[in-house]
Amino acid sequence: MNRPRLFLITPPAFDPAKLAADLGDAFKGGDIACVLIYMPDADGKALQEAAQVLVPVIQDGGAAALIYRDTQVTGRSGADGVHIDTSLEDVKLAVESLQPAKIVGGGGTKLKHQDMEWAETGIDYLFFGRLDLEEKPDPHAKTLSKAEWWSQLFETPCVALGGNTIASVEAAAATGADFVALKDAVWQNPEGPAAAVSAANAILEAHPFEDTD
Repeated sequence: MNRPRLFLITPPAFDPAKLAADLGDAFKGGDIACVLIYMPDADGKALQEAAQVLVPVIQDGGAAALIYRDTQVTGRSGADGVHIDTSLEDVKLAVESLQPAKIVGGGGTKLKHQDMEWAETGIDYLFFGRLDLEEKPDPHAKTLSKAEWWSQLFETPCVALGGNTIASVEAAAATGADFVALKDAVWQNPEGPAAAVSAANAILEAHPFEDTD
């Protein structure tokens, strides 16, 4: 039996040295599948500099390091993959240029037929939830409904974005999603990242699912 795994997302702006320390702490809390270096407002130089600091920490922790949108930084930094949420054409280009050596994930779709089109490109996962919206305590209702729909019908793994509380992991995991994504729930947890990751994993352990491969 498998169970959902944790998909961490960095804050949109951060000090790389401070976040590297927080990541090191987070890995002490248990299993983390991957970490998305999410810097939507950064230029290529700033993203590259941050990736050079964070990618080794993420990989040393046993997780996959993903870069938001930038395939060039993905290659130069030695990251494990890229997350694309701009357009179907961009997803296709990333798949063609990076797979199978690197992970290509996608998200940001609005309609179900778009979800299916993106999955048909051969992406490694489909992400449900809006990264650019202010986080609330609970996952967005649309995120939950789409993740549940997808996990019941399709083979491409999916990620459900939780809220800014550890308790939100429960609803996201209950959809049957392969991964539950968290951002502020980990980095702003009053007990620290390790405690947050440990608590999230305890919830995920209670949601096993059968491997259909």
